[in-house]
Amino acid sequence: MHHALDPHNIAQVLETWGYIGIFVCVFVGNLGLPVPEETVVLAAGFLAGRDVLSLKAVIGVAFLSAVIGDNFGYMLGRTGGRQILMRATGSSGWLRWRYQKFKVFFDAHGNKTIFLARFIAGLRFIAGPMAGALRMPFWRFFGWNVSGAAVWCSTVTYLGFVLGDQWEYVARQVHAAGPWIMIGVAAAAALIYSLWLRYRATARIES
Repeated sequence: MHHALDPHNIAQVLETWGYIGIFVCVFVGNLGLPVPEETVVLAAGFLAGRDVLSLKAVIGVAFLSAVIGDNFGYMLGRTGGRQILMRATGSSGWLRWRYQKFKVFFDAHGNKTIFLARFIAGLRFIAGPMAGALRMPFWRFFGWNVSGAAVWCSTVTYLGFVLGDQWEYVARQVHAAGPWIMIGVAAAAALIYSLWLRYRATARIES
C-alpha cells in the first residue's frame, strides 16, 4: 500500500491534473506547506519523457510558480510579516529551527542564500519572508530568486526526464539523503550553464 505522498501516487495525480497540479504543488510548497516539490517536479519530468506532458511547458510552469510563490512570501515579510514571523518562530520549535538555519546561511553567504535556499526544502519557504523582513532590496531578491528557480526547475525536470523508470528510486534517495545531493546537482548545472554562456559569447565574438 502506497503512502499518499509516495512518488508513484504523485505521478498519478499529475497525470490527472497536469500543469495545474504542478503549479499548485510548487506554489504552496514555497509557502511552507509540506509538499515534496522535488518529487513533484521529478514526476512531471518523467511524464514529459513519456509524452504525457511537454518538457518546455513543465519547466515553464514550475519556474513561474516557484518565482511567484517566493515573491509572495517576500511581500508578506516586507509588509508587516516580520512581527508574524517572530511570533511564529517563538511559538514553534519547527519554525524556529528553520529560522536559525536560514540566519546561519544568510550570515555565511549573504544574498546568495536566496539561491541556495531554493535547493533546501527546510529553508525554501522561509527565504522569501525572511528576505522581505530583513529589507533586502526587491530587485536584488528578485534576481537571486529567478536565478535559483531557473536552475532548480530545469535541473530537476531534466533529471526526471532522463531517469525514466528510475526516477521514483532517485526521488526516495534525495528525500532520505537530504538536500546536499540537490545542491551538488545544482552547482554542476550552474557550472555547465556558465561555461555554455561563455562558449556562446566567445563564438559570437569570433564570428
